[in-house]
Amino acid sequence: MASLPFDAPDPSSPTSPPRPGINARIDRLPATRTVWMLVFLLSIGGWFEFYDLFFTAYVGPGLVKSGVYATTTASFFGFSGLGAFVAASFAGLFIGTFVVAGTADRFGRKNIFTVSLLWYSIATLIMAFQSTAPMINLWRLIAGIGVGVELVTIDTYVSELMPKHLRGRAFAFVHLVQYSAVPSVAFLAWWLVPQAPFGLDGWRWVVIIGALGAIVVWAIRRRLPESPRWLAQQGRTAEASAVLDAIEARVAAQYGQPLPPPIAAVEPATTKASFREIWQPPYRRRAITMLVFNLFQAIGFYGFASWVPTLLVAKGVTITHSLLYSFVIAISNPFGPLLGMAIADRIERKTLIVLSALGIAVFGSLFATQTSPAMLMLLGVLITLSGTLLSVGYHAYQTELFPTRIRARAVGFVYSMSRLSAMFSGFMIAFALRHFETTGVFALISASMVMVMVSIGLFGPRTNQLSLDEISH
Repeated sequence: MASLPFDAPDPSSPTSPPRPGINARIDRLPATRTVWMLVFLLSIGGWFEFYDLFFTAYVGPGLVKSGVYATTTASFFGFSGLGAFVAASFAGLFIGTFVVAGTADRFGRKNIFTVSLLWYSIATLIMAFQSTAPMINLWRLIAGIGVGVELVTIDTYVSELMPKHLRGRAFAFVHLVQYSAVPSVAFLAWWLVPQAPFGLDGWRWVVIIGALGAIVVWAIRRRLPESPRWLAQQGRTAEASAVLDAIEARVAAQYGQPLPPPIAAVEPATTKASFREIWQPPYRRRAITMLVFNLFQAIGFYGFASWVPTLLVAKGVTITHSLLYSFVIAISNPFGPLLGMAIADRIERKTLIVLSALGIAVFGSLFATQTSPAMLMLLGVLITLSGTLLSVGYHAYQTELFPTRIRARAVGFVYSMSRLSAMFSGFMIAFALRHFETTGVFALISASMVMVMVSIGLFGPRTNQLSLDEISH
C-alpha cells in the first residue's frame, strides 16, 4: 500500500496563509475509505497494545505452572503471587497514563504514538527472558508505562481525526480491531502454555510473539498524519491546513462530489495549557465524575478480563480446559465493538456506558453460581460483550470532555485512576478468591458496576453529535 501524503510540510519552507475553520473542515468530512483508513492504521498499533494488555490473564496459569508465581498468597500484598504480576502491569499503566501521557500534548500525537509502541515492545521482549518473580514484575511495570501512554495517545488521536458524526463508530471500529487481539492471545496461550517448544516455557512464547509489534511501527507511522486539531492548537495553522488539504483531496476524489460546506464551529484555542485548568469549571465536575468512574470500572472490567482462566480453575476446571473455555469466551471480544459500530452514534454515550455496566453486574452474578461448562462459557461471553461495549463507550466519552490543548493530559489523569484501581484490584480479587471464592469476586465486581452507573448516569454530560470544542465549552 502506498504511503498517504499526510505529513505536514517543513515549517521552515514557504507556506500559504493559514486557513480558518480546522474543526469545521474536519466535522464535514463524509465516511470515505480515506477516513476509515486513518482509523484502521491507528487501530493496528492498538492491536499490539491490547495483546500486551490482555496476555496478563492468559499467561497467568503458565506462570503458576512454571513455579514462578503462586495463585494466591497468605498476605494481602503477596509479591510472589499472581496478583503481584497483575499489579505490576497496572502500576506501569498508572505511571504511563498519569505521568507520561501528557507528553502527547507537547510533542504531538504522532511522535508519542510511535515512541510508546517501541517502548513497550522492547520492554516486553526483555521480560520474556526473566526467570524470577521480582524481575518479571519489574519489566512488566516498565512495559506497562509504554502501554499506558499508547492507550491515551490512540484515544486522543482518533477523537481529533474523526468528524463528530463518526466518533462513536470510529471508536467502535478501533476496538473491533484491538479486541481481535484477545482471541489471538487466548488461542496462542491455549496452544503454547501447556507446552515448552524448544525448551522454552510456553508462556514466554506468548509474550515474545506480542513483542514483535515493533516491526510494524515504522510502516504505520509513515502513513499517519499529525492531528490537524493539535497543530492548530499549537498555532501551526498553515501545517494543519496543509494536512487537511491532503485529506480533503483524497476524500473528495472518493466521495465523487464536492464536499459539504463547512459549518461554523468553535475552533481550538491557541492558549497555553495548564494542569490547573482541569480543576476549573466546567472541567472540574467532569474530572471528578471520570475519576470516580475509572476507579470502579477497572475493578469490574479487569476483575473478570484479567482473571478468566484463574477463576475457571478456582471453579474446578483444569488448566488445559480453563484455557480452552477462556479461548471460547475470548472469541466474543470483537462482537461487542461490532455491535457498537451499529449503535454508538445512535445511542447517547452515557446511556451506553450505564447499560453495559448493568450487563456486567447481572451476568457476573449469574456466572458465580454456575458449574456447567456451557453456562460458564455463555455467561462469560455475555460479560465480555458487556465489557467491550463499556470500553467502546467510555474510551470515546472521556476524550470528548476536555479541550484539545489539555486532552491527552486530562484523559491521562482521569484514566490513571483506573490503572491505580486495577493495580490494587489484582490483590483484591486474589484476596476475595482465597476467602470468599468466586461468589465474593463477583459481589465485588457487581458493587463496582453500581458505582459506575451512578457516577455516569447522574453526573455525566451528553456528548453525541456535538463537535469536540462545543463539548469543551
